[in-house]
Amino acid sequence: MEAEMKKFLVLYKSSTPASEMMARATAEQMQSGMEDWNRWAAIATNAIVDLGSPVGGSGTVGAAMVTSGDPEITGFSILQAESLAAVMKLLEDHPHLKTPGASSITAIEFLPMPGTEP
Repeated sequence: MEAEMKKFLVLYKSSTPASEMMARATAEQMQSGMEDWNRWAAIATNAIVDLGSPVGGSGTVGAAMVTSGDPEITGFSILQAESLAAVMKLLEDHPHLKTPGASSITAIEFLPMPGTEP
């Protein structure tokens, strides 16, 4: 019996905003970066639910506040795997880790919504 696949929100973070990275990149750098992403996507194809995209400005709403969002989040993907450890293994050589600035990747498991069918 196959293990149930879990879904994970993958957040790409960098000290350099995605819009700035794209504005500064030459056509050759953009092409090379996309080739790196496509190579990674080919390896991770069975895990990719949504390859995602770069993200820009954001905001946060709380009970007593409205603020700008986390400027370090530069993109997202949605992946599926049997475990968090399996997702982290897939992300070890991810091309985002080669982007300018202090780059990192965070994976967050989606939990089932109470009262809904699996």
